Amino acid sequence: MNYKVGSLFAGVGGVCLGFKNASNAKGGYQLVWANELDQNAAKTYQHNFEHPLIEGDIEKIVKPERAETDELREQYEKKKASILAQPIDILTGGFPCQAFSIAGGRKGFDDHRGNLFYSIIDLVNDLHASSHKPRVLFLENVKNLRGHDKGRTYQVIKAEIEAAGYIVKDVVLNTKEYTLLPQNRERMFIVCFLNQADADQFTMFDRLADFKRQYSDQERCNNIRRVLDLDKDKQQLQAYYYTSEKYPNYFLSESQFNSLPAEKRKKERINISEQITDEFEFYQVRRGMYVRKNANGVCPTLTANMGTGGHNVALIKVKDGVRKLTPAETFKLQGFPVGNGYSLPEKIANGQLYKQAGNAVSVDLITLIANELLSVLQLNDKRAE
Repeated sequence: MNYKVGSLFAGVGGVCLGFKNASNAKGGYQLVWANELDQNAAKTYQHNFEHPLIEGDIEKIVKPERAETDELREQYEKKKASILAQPIDILTGGFPCQAFSIAGGRKGFDDHRGNLFYSIIDLVNDLHASSHKPRVLFLENVKNLRGHDKGRTYQVIKAEIEAAGYIVKDVVLNTKEYTLLPQNRERMFIVCFLNQADADQFTMFDRLADFKRQYSDQERCNNIRRVLDLDKDKQQLQAYYYTSEKYPNYFLSESQFNSLPAEKRKKERINISEQITDEFEFYQVRRGMYVRKNANGVCPTLTANMGTGGHNVALIKVKDGVRKLTPAETFKLQGFPVGNGYSLPEKIANGQLYKQAGNAVSVDLITLIANELLSVLQLNDKRAE
């Protein structure tokens, strides 16, 4: 038996792929539909999945009367009808996190993006009216959601979910602690159950020690080797290499640094060739002011604004120089099997691809939770027979 999944805020399909990968001898999950607003993310999604992607603003799809024109309202009504026509067992949603994240200013419900959470509740109620409520809600957000506004924001969210009839379980998990993916990425997962029996059987969040991984330094290097294209050289990836010709301020000798006027001299001298020396480590030129190696020995959290004027994409030492991660490598750090069943569209700019990877979830972590959830659903369905 396959449980049917609908996905909101699907991005490039991290949650969808995580559920798709989860299965056992008794069955798995069937992706029925997904929704995404961002046109570039939608292109990447459609490039890799065959089921329908319903593009557009979910707020207006759920509430077509909010459309700006009658023509748009009619379009949104058709999209809503296509969603409601297919009952689902699980509704997933990595609802926009910028409103709650440190990088996004943590404005919460004062930011319009924070209010998109209510579209999930509205859709749940609409699904109830048309067929039945999803048996499970699977939600994901930044870890700061729990503490935002001294915990009040999450209390509102939790209360709304409970008012819709669900039992809420939540946890903050770090990708590097529970998967082979070498990325320091903490995210909050909120799994909500319509049935008490499912909630009682889902004990994963109460026994996290059973799922934690420990690595030797050699195993850490092997995990990094799996997601980096270390077989490619400067000739193949020239655009990603840092050189003194392209970045003269990042290759300053001591004499060059001292000769700079005081007002142009940064607090620390940057010389990448001297400061980025170890392979199988991740570095960043933080705010263009100094070089730092990630103390955890894994990639720092990938962000949506990397490579587009915000935090820099992580840098690595390779055999023939220093370069930044490629878009494909950032996707692989999130668990997308680029080159092995998942591919990046050629006509999307690198800046957009970096953004998509930064906005994505860690696929392997989703699969881990989805597999535990699958066992619970199957067990209770067998008992009900």
